[in-house]
Amino acid sequence: MGRLEGKTAVITGGARGQGRSHAVIFAREGADIVICDVAEQVDGVPYPMGSEEDMAETVRLVEAEDRRCVAVKADTRSEADMKRVADTAIAEFGKIDSVVVNHGISVFAPKTWELSEEQWHLTLETNLTGVWQTCKACIPHMIEAGNGGSIGMTSSTAGVTGFPYMSHYSAAKHGVGGLMLTLAIELAPHRIRCNTVHPCATNTPMIKNQYFDDWMEEHPDLSQGTLGLNLGNLMPVDTNEPYDLSYAYVYLASDEARHVTGIRLPVDAGYLAKP
Repeated sequence: MGRLEGKTAVITGGARGQGRSHAVIFAREGADIVICDVAEQVDGVPYPMGSEEDMAETVRLVEAEDRRCVAVKADTRSEADMKRVADTAIAEFGKIDSVVVNHGISVFAPKTWELSEEQWHLTLETNLTGVWQTCKACIPHMIEAGNGGSIGMTSSTAGVTGFPYMSHYSAAKHGVGGLMLTLAIELAPHRIRCNTVHPCATNTPMIKNQYFDDWMEEHPDLSQGTLGLNLGNLMPVDTNEPYDLSYAYVYLASDEARHVTGIRLPVDAGYLAKP
């Protein structure tokens, strides 16, 4: 039996990247899956985003693991959309045992005092409000079922430290940590655990794209550390692979972590431990 045998997981941002990896590896461990994704290009995001075809591929990969997967096109910023995702999970599988709030955008911007309102709001609404909307939709079903459960949220190393040209991103990811800690307290009586995972750069289309490469080339103060930022990891790796995060979430969702709540788990090749 897999570590998640008989469980149902809701995974946001499931069209590709980390979300796809989480869906496939959760299925490999025995879980049935509901994925959601905005699955279209969002104004203000300068790199290609996932598509409905990408979601269909995630479904295919999960089904190849002999588990069920239901895909819902939904925008995490929308209360109605996320209610539809949670209701779909209940209609299809009867319960929600685990939620992996994985979606997000990563967009560079000018210095903090030069950010536009549009840049600020897009990132905060996606990377923080969308996390809250996901939790708001799923938690009542988890409480009603009375089975306990796990909520894992993808934060970032930028949710622990600062990152120049990304104050909106760092603020959102710090906010995810505060939301997690509060939910860990509120949900403990229901045996629903809540934790954050903090990756360093991860090999997904969110950072492996022409926009990201061009920005780094145009801003040598980032790559050369002249802003006091050392982008290197302690371990001799440039990035995580998506499955590095997936197995962290499997642990947090499993019964092995039944007393683990309110933690910030770095999966960052030592990035945050640098002197």
